[in-house]
Amino acid sequence: MTRDSETRARIEEHWTASELGDADTEHAIYAADAILDYPQSGERFRGRSTIREQRGGHPAERHFTIVRIQGGSDLWVSECVITYDGAPTNTVSIMEFADGFVRHETQYFAEPFPASPSRASLAEPIPGR
Repeated sequence: MTRDSETRARIEEHWTASELGDADTEHAIYAADAILDYPQSGERFRGRSTIREQRGGHPAERHFTIVRIQGGSDLWVSECVITYDGAPTNTVSIMEFADGFVRHETQYFAEPFPASPSRASLAEPIPGR
C-alpha cells in the first residue's frame, strides 16, 4: 500500500467514524498539537483534545456523506455534505499532514441555495444532489 493510499484510507476512516459517532477513531487522525480553523466564524481550536471536545458538545443530530476525497502527499481535500438535524450543509475540509497526522485542518461550510432561473438554460443538476 502506498503512502497516499494509506492516507486516503485514514481520511475515509475518519469520516466513517464521524458518521458512526466513534469519537476515538474520528480524532485519531489528528496530531496531539493539531490546529482546526473555521474561517467563516473566525475560530481556531488548538490540540486534538480541544478539537474533540468542541465537536462532542454539538447539539444537532449529524450525518456525514463523502462526496469526494482528493489529494496527495501532505495535502488532502474532502468535499462532504454534513446534515445537521435534517438540513444539509456543504463542507470542504483541507487537511495538511506531517508525520502521518493532520497538523492543520481548515473547514469551510456553505448552506445550499436555490439555483438562479437566469442560469437554467446553461446548467444541469449535479448527480445525487
